[in-house]
Amino acid sequence: MTEQTTPEASSELDVQDVVKRAIELNDYSYLLEKVPYSQFIGMSVARFGDEMVFRLPAKDDNIGNPILPAIHGGVIAGFMEMSAIVQLMVFMQAKKVPKIVDFSIDYLRAGLHQDTFAECKITRQGRRVANVSINCWQTNRKQLIATARAHFLLD
Repeated sequence: MTEQTTPEASSELDVQDVVKRAIELNDYSYLLEKVPYSQFIGMSVARFGDEMVFRLPAKDDNIGNPILPAIHGGVIAGFMEMSAIVQLMVFMQAKKVPKIVDFSIDYLRAGLHQDTFAECKITRQGRRVANVSINCWQTNRKQLIATARAHFLLD
């Protein structure tokens, strides 16, 4: 079987340039625009010095339980995973998108139909693997709705 070259493959995204541009402009919407899933869920990010805060807006398409209403657990997990990836890419000035090795999440409370926030902490970064902890909350940073731990392959 031979590989065929498609227009999409030949115009491959230069991750390093995208990350560099986002950092220079301090505007991470350009980086998030390149990820269809982050666009689908409506994710955004703001950077305050060395801290990045990710935001998932209240959006009807993200509802998993219409009775409460509550955000779908998969949307919360995807939001948290994407937050960790973006944080790693920015602080490492990545040349490639980090690959997920494992992801473990604990759901602590229902994620109600309101804005949701996440922050990440890179707890260990080696040459090949990074460990990131992610906390997710809604109205009070001390009342988490979920917490997660993820390992990423960097190279």
